[in-house]
Amino acid sequence: MFADACANLDVQSLFQRISKQEPLPSSEGHVGGGHFPFVVPGKPTHGKPGDGAKYFGADDHGRSNCQADFSCIIPDILSSPAIPGNIADIVELLKKISLMLSENVNRGKMQSYSKIANHILNSSIISNWAFVKDRNASSTLLDSVNLFAGKLLLRNGSENVQEHFISTKGFRIHQNASGKSFDFSMELNKTSNVSGRVVIPGEELQKLPKTSKAISIAFPTLGPIIEASRLDPVSVNGMVLSVSLPEELQHVLLTFEKVNKLENVGAQCVGWHSTERRWDNKACKMKSDNISSVVCMCKNAVLDYITCVGLGLSIFSLILCLTIEAAVWHHVTRTEITYMRHFCLVNIATSLLIADILFIVAAVVHNTALNYRLCVAATFFLHLFYLSLFFWMFTLVTAFVIGYGCPLVISILTVAITEPRNGYLRSGACWLNWYETKALLAFAVPALTIVAVNLAVVVVVVVKTPRPSIGESCKSQDLSNVIRISKNVALLTPLLGLTWGFGLATVVDSHSLAFHITFAFLNAFQVNSVSLGIE
Repeated sequence: MFADACANLDVQSLFQRISKQEPLPSSEGHVGGGHFPFVVPGKPTHGKPGDGAKYFGADDHGRSNCQADFSCIIPDILSSPAIPGNIADIVELLKKISLMLSENVNRGKMQSYSKIANHILNSSIISNWAFVKDRNASSTLLDSVNLFAGKLLLRNGSENVQEHFISTKGFRIHQNASGKSFDFSMELNKTSNVSGRVVIPGEELQKLPKTSKAISIAFPTLGPIIEASRLDPVSVNGMVLSVSLPEELQHVLLTFEKVNKLENVGAQCVGWHSTERRWDNKACKMKSDNISSVVCMCKNAVLDYITCVGLGLSIFSLILCLTIEAAVWHHVTRTEITYMRHFCLVNIATSLLIADILFIVAAVVHNTALNYRLCVAATFFLHLFYLSLFFWMFTLVTAFVIGYGCPLVISILTVAITEPRNGYLRSGACWLNWYETKALLAFAVPALTIVAVNLAVVVVVVVKTPRPSIGESCKSQDLSNVIRISKNVALLTPLLGLTWGFGLATVVDSHSLAFHITFAFLNAFQVNSVSLGIE
């Protein structure tokens, strides 16, 4: 098996050619003239396969004539063969549309988007996915469809957009006085003999503070496509259901009809981990299983709640820390040693405060799909200030050159090397890429190196902790030693960032929920402990 980048669909030149067309009658379903939204004036007409969807723009007045429903590009895309190179270009195109043109997603937009996705989800070309150069293209497609469909506007409380290999349904949901559950089926009768069902329990609906929306997408062929492209030793025995619900709802029941209904075929409920691009057997648990179908209960991850609560408390603690430092600055910086100590502590707190705020900004930017370039900028500064945090913890005396200089050089080199190949951001979040370009190493290597050095410092401090005064009893000596060592470790662990060492455990065993919860908890609450070290 090898990667195949051959393509006869040059998305970039397609857009430029369409942008030069004369306006067509509205009855033909096309809109021409002006600049196409994805074309930046002055760019070359031709590019290598995979570059097609990279050039986005608008006309001189910020408008675009094809944003209404994207219908002008559909005939050319649907007439192109779904060969591996074209699949890669179309996946990148859908990703860009979901990031940059997902405002006011009406029925027309969703239909056009579904037609484009349907072209590369066709059951007849599943084997072609095995030769797509990007092994994570199927995961990127899933993320992009979820992001775009999540913005779907609902007319009269519901919406239903169906193609042969992708079906999208949306409903308005609200508290139900009778306590009944809300359920709807997902079927594709023309191409699939299996179905799915989504059930929102009545007790979950009671958690809704206002009327909200639920979006579900059915993919009858995505399971085999993931199998073909990733070579995972699993078989998806049914359609893939993607459900977008309000964050207040923590559990949903999904019923899957089995494709293979043999008695000796086992079943397991799993969810797709978009960040790590793998099936996660902890995301869902089985409620019932019979020869024809299986019922799964799926839940939201606890890590998001730990992180949100921890970040809120940390930001409050950091502001309090800096306020106290400002109030007592002249009293605690009377000597050169104390001045440098508090000077570094202020910069540590400032770096982490900015990083925490940027973390929230990055999440908002990604979840609302505001702008791809804004996502790149948020990731760059997030990388910069998290690195600054580590270098300030490492130096404590050498000031701005190492504290901000080294992180700035590393951050600039990382974005300069990886972004021209669209390898700076990871799919599913505004953060550094790992699977394609290993850009995350530009953060992990310096951070874990500093953690290792700081750990050695803590060990030295523990070993060199003075013994108690002569005359104390053996028991009091032991107790005094334990108290001294515990105090030093408790103060130095958050101050020197040793809690980030648990990040290494999540890399070694990325499937362990315990490691992820420990890492999220300790680092979300890191600054609450750091603020206790102010004298």
